[in-house]
Amino acid sequence: MKLVLFSDVKALGKRGDVVDVADGYARNFLLPRKLAGEADRGALAQLEAQQKAAERRDAQELAEARDLAARIEAARITIAAKAGGSGKLFGAVTNADVAAAIASALSIAVDKHKIELSRQIKALGSYPIEIRLHKNVVARTAVEVVSA
Repeated sequence: MKLVLFSDVKALGKRGDVVDVADGYARNFLLPRKLAGEADRGALAQLEAQQKAAERRDAQELAEARDLAARIEAARITIAAKAGGSGKLFGAVTNADVAAAIASALSIAVDKHKIELSRQIKALGSYPIEIRLHKNVVARTAVEVVSA
């Protein structure tokens, strides 16, 4: 029996796959649990429409991420922190501090978990950072840490 999977089924396929399974497996397991539906013309057309909508959504998210990356890379990000006479910071600059600096400079909310520091920032100076905006888009810029 040909079915369209409505959700991921281990050892069978992922959501949206068209699979051929035994009649008993379909009637007794997949259909009652609403894990799959019959692969008729309507279901296949609906599946195709969902896939096209997902592709359009992914393309739009990718374009937005690229625009955001260009804005971040063009901007100058400065963080003011308390430092001693030798230029050593009292504490460290964290991902949350970088996210707050980006938010104040560009009015863009960036998740602190997507910011990758190459090393801990414990002194004044310029440090490279990477921000994962999308699975295919990484914004690379530098953060300038100045004395407050």
